[in-house]
Amino acid sequence: MSSIKGSGRTTSVKGPERTSPVQSIKGSQRRGIALHLVLIVGLLLSVFPFYWAVIMSTHQSTEIFSYPPKLLPGSHLFENVRHLFDNVDFFGSMFNSLLVATSVTFLVLFFDSLAAFVFAKFQFPGRRTLFAVMMAIFMVPAQLQAIPQFVIMAKLGWIGTMTALIVPAAANAFGIFWMRQYMKSAIHDELIDASKLDGAGFLRQYWHVALPVVRPGLAFLGIFTFMGQWNDYAWPLIALTNPDNVTLQVALSQLNGVHGTTDYGMVMTGALLALIPLLIVFAIGAKQIIGDLGKGAIR
Repeated sequence: MSSIKGSGRTTSVKGPERTSPVQSIKGSQRRGIALHLVLIVGLLLSVFPFYWAVIMSTHQSTEIFSYPPKLLPGSHLFENVRHLFDNVDFFGSMFNSLLVATSVTFLVLFFDSLAAFVFAKFQFPGRRTLFAVMMAIFMVPAQLQAIPQFVIMAKLGWIGTMTALIVPAAANAFGIFWMRQYMKSAIHDELIDASKLDGAGFLRQYWHVALPVVRPGLAFLGIFTFMGQWNDYAWPLIALTNPDNVTLQVALSQLNGVHGTTDYGMVMTGALLALIPLLIVFAIGAKQIIGDLGKGAIR
């Protein structure tokens, strides 16, 4: 506090009040506790659907719709699994889904990253026009592509085979756009120039310079592509005309209305088992993303 004298009067001026270190620590602790409570609530809301799926897969349909709802696991899991295997070829359709999703994922990672590398780091005539056409294709809904795509597959004789699912999805506009944006910021032009001075050609620049740098972006694109192909239902339902040669999502849809009624315990058991490959792929991809980002931070 300071005093100012003038005109026979004394005026006191107070400086800004300072917060004590103890009060500052207590305030930050309260904010931290509130943030953790919000995160815990969000986590519980996110996990509850998976928990409820597990609960329903261990009960019969009559118990699922009982009131009050049962929140603890039941004793009918193995019975539901046996009914599931009796009604659909679960492992055969899972193999078909794994074949399609894995093949498409590897093809997308290769073709999309290769095209994105060209768009991001090389200048050529018509570059902007081609990229604009690609973005226009990206905005076309997939449902509009179903009929012309079916006609093309029929003329090629691929209807009813896995080729009709793999080849049309081998490259997509989203993957090219995503990897182009990632490469523009992650790959410095100096690296490309240095590789050219060392005599590296285009493929060596792509394989030895670009790919090691953009592995986190590739991991995300791989997870996104695998999950999309694994959960795809509409196009496999149209293209795979043989009911004995279907993917897992189409096979699980056949469980609705089996014997005139729907056994929801069996349906949820199938959905729960179908999640296992997705969880494995997500765990592997997330580990790759976090590991590569951590290495980049250390560098």
